[in-house]
Amino acid sequence: MLRPAFWLFLTLGIAALAYAGYVFGDAHMYQAREQQSFENSRLKDAVLREVPHPVVDGGVIGEMEVSRLGLKVIVVQGDSPRILRRAVGHIRETSLPGGAGNVVLTGHRDTFFRPLRHIQPGDAITFKTLDAEFQYQVESTAVVPPDDVAVLRPSGRRTLTLVTCFPFYYVGAAPNRFIVLARQVEPDSP
Repeated sequence: MLRPAFWLFLTLGIAALAYAGYVFGDAHMYQAREQQSFENSRLKDAVLREVPHPVVDGGVIGEMEVSRLGLKVIVVQGDSPRILRRAVGHIRETSLPGGAGNVVLTGHRDTFFRPLRHIQPGDAITFKTLDAEFQYQVESTAVVPPDDVAVLRPSGRRTLTLVTCFPFYYVGAAPNRFIVLARQVEPDSP
């Protein structure tokens, strides 16, 4: 009687590990491929980019990096489950980098945004697009309930908001959201 249960649970365990391996591998292969493509596109002559780059769901917007945390990730337009499994997503109703207002990015706490658990005020965030590079400085972090969408509101300043689930090591649907608020640092400011 126990033998069939053993084989059933063993098979389910192997299938779960295989699926987790596939998701992990798919995300990292996607990141590597898109980072290479992004870097190649950035190196092209600026004359070839006179026409604005269209922003479509699933299209790469740029690359975000927090050097102190070792975080470097491709940012894609949209926040569907498929997008967030492979990259960090830009919430489409918010500003784009370089525009006035609040740029909001979201990512999973158990993949690309896991290093955010160590982020501190004063940390530098670099956001590269095909046309420019933007520097942000972390001002604060907060933990809010999932229905608190105030962080998505437009801002009169050039800001970057990062959103992920909290607590970082929670199993299942997390009860809160971890928010990182950063302001754009002007190139001529110290």
